[in-house]
Amino acid sequence: MRKFEKISYEQFKKDFMDDKELYDTYLLPRRSTINAAAYDFFALYDYVLKPGEIKKIPTGVKVIMESDDALLLLDRSSMGFKYNVRFCNQVGVIDADYYDNSDNNGHMWICIQNEGKKDYVVKKGDRMCQGMFIKYLKTDDDDDSEFVTRTSNY
Repeated sequence: MRKFEKISYEQFKKDFMDDKELYDTYLLPRRSTINAAAYDFFALYDYVLKPGEIKKIPTGVKVIMESDDALLLLDRSSMGFKYNVRFCNQVGVIDADYYDNSDNNGHMWICIQNEGKKDYVVKKGDRMCQGMFIKYLKTDDDDDSEFVTRTSNY
């Protein structure tokens, strides 16, 4: 199963704000066209990123996926082309076992930097990034028994 979900309201209050109306109405990621490869994530609130500024932005979203899936969080093409804004980590990689971890309920965040010369303005509900599911492969000699189960955000 692959599915986006809202983080718990308790986590939302802890990470963002105590606003039940906003929590009940914000959008989960979705594809914009029939052939879109990625799911658009939508801004929870208005923000402005000044030239040279870095912001950590909550998505309010967690994701459940198959054990051999990963979700890539990517900036939108227009962010770089039009505004010279990019993810600080270039690409976010979300593992299947990040879902519901004890530290943050699996809440995904993005961190963006404005390397351009003008303000980057985002309005509530604007598409702010995109997520793409991928299958990944393991080496033939990979031994899953060597690993621990994720219990927190490390």
